[in-house]
Amino acid sequence: MSDIKFGTDGWRGRIADDYTYANVRRAAQAFATFLINSDQGSGKQNGQQTDRQTSVVVGYDKRFSAEHFAATAAEVLAGNGLHVYLTHTATPTPVISFSAKNKGALGAANITASHNPPEDCGFKVRDENGGAVDPEGLAQIESHIPAAGDEAAIRRIPLRQAVQEGKIEIFDAKPAYLAHLAGLIDVQPIKDAGLKIVVDNMWGNGAGWLTEILGGSKTEIIEVHAERNPIYPEMQRPEPIPPNVDAGLAVGKRLGADCVCIMDGDADRCGFGDEHGEFIDQLRVFGLLAYYMLEVRGWRGPIVKTISTTSMLDKLGKLYGVPVVNTGVGFKYVAPAMLEHNAMIGGEESGGYAFQNHVPERDGILANLYLLDFMVRTGKKPTQLLDLLFAKVGEHFYDRIDTRLTDNQMKATAKAKLDALRAEDGITLGGHKVVEKVTVDGYKFVMDDGGWLLVRFSGTEPLIRVYTESTDKAAVQAILADGQKLAGL
Repeated sequence: MSDIKFGTDGWRGRIADDYTYANVRRAAQAFATFLINSDQGSGKQNGQQTDRQTSVVVGYDKRFSAEHFAATAAEVLAGNGLHVYLTHTATPTPVISFSAKNKGALGAANITASHNPPEDCGFKVRDENGGAVDPEGLAQIESHIPAAGDEAAIRRIPLRQAVQEGKIEIFDAKPAYLAHLAGLIDVQPIKDAGLKIVVDNMWGNGAGWLTEILGGSKTEIIEVHAERNPIYPEMQRPEPIPPNVDAGLAVGKRLGADCVCIMDGDADRCGFGDEHGEFIDQLRVFGLLAYYMLEVRGWRGPIVKTISTTSMLDKLGKLYGVPVVNTGVGFKYVAPAMLEHNAMIGGEESGGYAFQNHVPERDGILANLYLLDFMVRTGKKPTQLLDLLFAKVGEHFYDRIDTRLTDNQMKATAKAKLDALRAEDGITLGGHKVVEKVTVDGYKFVMDDGGWLLVRFSGTEPLIRVYTESTDKAAVQAILADGQKLAGL
């Protein structure tokens, strides 16, 4: 019955260790209290009672026992007087987020650990807009967690009873989401284009969705890793980056596919492979999506990006006269910024991208559809689209190294070393001089060629991440090695 900590997106833990039914009930009670005590959840605005529906959406992924953990959360939320919409099957995170907004709910609870290792599960929370709860809200939820063993503080109704009494409503979230999607993108040209598309679902919630949306015409969809298998064979974890994507990319290469569309375990993140079965890194994908919006669709509006993602967006912003807003890492920062600035697109280094006129939430389904639309509208292959982008902003190169923190002392030592660098001058990375330091979220070192190195602690796992993007391809690995030395790794 360990302490529950709400980091980026919510709480994640190791199944049967700290992620237990008892702890899920504690987290659900805290979320219920947060919703009820909030201005929306209290049913009051300016002291006056409103008719706002006090409901919440609950969904889940395909991890071990996720449906049972979701039922446990639903019982507690219903026990607190909230009307619960419980998805009838494993459902993509963006669809759950859309459902919260579509049903006028106060928020959503999603049983998923997204891209984490197979041993983990999570309790992801969303607000009434379908977006990530901001850091202040996450702190409030955490403050409401009942003490371990305090069963009297947890109110719950057994699932069968709650369903019979109409307090839990089991529903299909797909039809409303697909109807909304039809207003965002015309998929018929993609269906008629005669493309061969491999879709790697990473054993997750995205299975079947692109086939249903794009099937039945000239374009051929070949799905891999589409079954439920919570040990995630052929990959370390369902995160859409190498080496996890290598098996799916190999299928695309073997079949001569025009591209490989990839979604992570809960389908909120997007990965992409080119016509040669080579991975297009997530910073380049973000650049492609922003360029597509600006150049092909003719949209204009702010771009929201985390400090860990590509500087190509800053260059596109200047070229097209749109503002670029930088945030801390995680959609708990991106989603509020998108709402505040009515952003055209928002995203992060991990492959999560959100779009205007949708929800301020990562959507791997829609992101892949937009990339396919980009190909069809221009008649170009993925490598040719990159050539268009680089003709505008120059070629950029990216890589990242993750190191697991084995104990608290390792983290403390790394933090002390990095803190000491704030006042140090003359730092060079891969032969490039550091000209600026940014400590908004982690330790970012901007170099003389416009490239950058970022060292930060993960908000979802016991990891320290070292990232870099540079216009100097030959220096990338040297920059990463120097970054690891700065952190004492």
